[in-house]
Amino acid sequence: MPVYSYRGRNAQGQQVTGVLDAQSENAAADQLLARAVIPLELKETKQAGEGFNFKSLFKGRVKLEELQIFTRQMYSLSRSGIPILRAIAGLSETTHSQLMKDALDDISAQLTAGRPLSSAMNHHPEVFDALFVSMAHVGENTGKLEDVFLQLSGYLEREQETRRRIKSAMRYPMFVLIAIGIAMVILNIMVIPKFADMFSRFGAELPWATKLLITTSNFFVNYWWLIGMVLVGVFGGVSYWHKTPKGEKQWDKWKLHLPAVGSIIERSTLSRYCRSFAMMMGAGVPMTQALSLVADAVDNAFMHDKIVAMRRGIESGESMLRVSNSSKLFTPLVLQMVAVGEETGQLEQLLNDAADFYEGEVDYDLKNLTAKLEPILIGIVAAIVLVLALGIYLPMWDMLNVVKGG
Repeated sequence: MPVYSYRGRNAQGQQVTGVLDAQSENAAADQLLARAVIPLELKETKQAGEGFNFKSLFKGRVKLEELQIFTRQMYSLSRSGIPILRAIAGLSETTHSQLMKDALDDISAQLTAGRPLSSAMNHHPEVFDALFVSMAHVGENTGKLEDVFLQLSGYLEREQETRRRIKSAMRYPMFVLIAIGIAMVILNIMVIPKFADMFSRFGAELPWATKLLITTSNFFVNYWWLIGMVLVGVFGGVSYWHKTPKGEKQWDKWKLHLPAVGSIIERSTLSRYCRSFAMMMGAGVPMTQALSLVADAVDNAFMHDKIVAMRRGIESGESMLRVSNSSKLFTPLVLQMVAVGEETGQLEQLLNDAADFYEGEVDYDLKNLTAKLEPILIGIVAAIVLVLALGIYLPMWDMLNVVKGG
């Protein structure tokens, strides 16, 4: 994603500068306006993924659980009437994350200097993304910061639960695949070479399965360094390609069509889109600006471009239903919800209903994911066992027949 350096003026008229990630200059300007910064100059500095940033590599990001706890605590404290500055300072002393503590300490210092909360949060993109900062800005301007933290807390809690379910469903297949990989390494290094030595003394014609096992084992033992170099090269090449804008977009498109899990990823992403879009609409963010922010929130470059295209359609005067239909992202049922919501002026509620619909489908598919993957895993294990059995026992039977015949 492109990185833009900007120069502008905040709500107090002070000149501010910084950098931000955005798909285009228009998206970057929208992010700045959402944070009460009037852009005076925008310049693309580099593409994300160019060069190597050691600082960002080791800095990392705050976990979703920590951010959810922070929003819940901020809601409770602001609801109790505790001033924001005092609440931020108190949470900084109780948090267990050093990254979160450093961010809150800096935010506290900026609040003391008179800067608004959203502007202070904007300096810490590793903790607060564009959606979070924009919601905080809306809450400040409407005097409903307490409600904003409650909405963000519910949004993050649902996001956390969805990720937890996906990880739980993938745990068993990943464990089986890792176990198969470890077993194959042990067989190639320790078991098959001993059988190969015994069969070489026998001197008989070996079956194809045995030749395959011995050839594979010899290559693994003698050229393990080459295998390691190839794996490292492939991993490095794929990682570099994925960091390019074209590679990121292509990969995000491919993973939506992966067998068994592609539909789950797609509907989970669409649920995030509907939920975050409804939240922005409920907070009073203009539709075009909300679409730009939601495009970043979905965390999928392919869908990001589709949502940006929807924004362009809205700007050209098309209806929400028309641009949603043109995007080819949504099911007919969800399109009907959008149509009804647009006609009745209850788009926010209908988007939340669509998010619930997608989350229900994701939950159902996750419960049946293991049942879908089990036959595939059983087939892989059966094929490996068959080759091992044929490769090891067929020569042994031939040896036994020769011994009996002798």
